[in-house]
Amino acid sequence: MMCAWQELLTVLPPKYRRDVDKQGREEAQEVRLRLGVPPEIRLGSGSRWLSGAVSQDDLNFVVNAASHYSPWAAASISKGFLTAPGGHRIGLCGEVVSRDGEVGGMRTVSSLCIRIARDFPGIAESIPPKGNLLILGPPGWGKTTLLRDIARRLSESQQVCVVDERGELFPGGFQRGRRMDVLSLCPKVSGLDMALRTMGPECIALDEITAEADAAALFLAANCGVRLLATAHAASREEFLTRSVYRILVQNRVFDSLLILHRDKSYHAERMCT
Repeated sequence: MMCAWQELLTVLPPKYRRDVDKQGREEAQEVRLRLGVPPEIRLGSGSRWLSGAVSQDDLNFVVNAASHYSPWAAASISKGFLTAPGGHRIGLCGEVVSRDGEVGGMRTVSSLCIRIARDFPGIAESIPPKGNLLILGPPGWGKTTLLRDIARRLSESQQVCVVDERGELFPGGFQRGRRMDVLSLCPKVSGLDMALRTMGPECIALDEITAEADAAALFLAANCGVRLLATAHAASREEFLTRSVYRILVQNRVFDSLLILHRDKSYHAERMCT
C-alpha cells in the first residue's frame, strides 16, 4: 500500500497533525473539518473525534495550503473540490458565489472533507483484461483505487492514456505503468479528444462519468476503436441502467462488463447487457 501521508499532514492545520498521524496513519479514509466542531477521522472501523473546535482560520489554512493560489485551484473550487499534493481530494462546502445560475467560486468555506488517497498495487490481478470495463459504486467505496490498478496493469502490454481530471489517479509518487501516459488536470471531454488525436492510445482510462457530455465523449471514443476503462456512481447494474445521464452508453452498449463494488471493497462482475 502506498500513500502520500506527509503531503496530507502538510495541508492540515499544525495543531491537528500529531493526532491525525497517530490515529489515522494506517487506516484513515477521510478527515472532516467543520466550523465550530472537533475534527472527525473516518476509519474503516468507525470514526474518531479529535479535541478542539475547528476555526475559520483552520479551514482557510487547508484551502490555501492545498491550492497554492493556482489558476487550476480557482477553477476546481468552483466545482466544489480541490486536489491536494499526493492526490488527496478535498471537498468543500460553504457560501458560494454564483452568477446566472453558474457557481463561480466560494466566498467562505464552512466544511471540508479530505479523502485520503491510498494506492494498492496488485489488487486488479484477478480481473480479466478484456473489453470495455465500467466500475460502479457509491462515493468512497474504492472505484478510483481499483481503476488505477487496472490501468496500470493494462499498460504493461498496451498503450494506455489516463485522463486524470482531478489529478488524483496518478499523483506524484504513485507508481505508473511502463506504457502509460497521463493527461492531468484536464476536463474529461477535452482530454478524451486530445488523447485520441495526439497519443495513439489503445486504451483510455478516466474517473467518474458525471455528465451527459462525458458519456457522449466516451461513445465517440468507443467508435474510434479504443478500449475504455471508467467509473460511475451507481450501487447496482439496475441503478446504472435507469440513470438518464448514462443513456447513450446503455443504448449503444459501449461497455461490455461491469464491476460492482461492495462496501467492504470486494466486487463482482456482471455483463453490461443480458
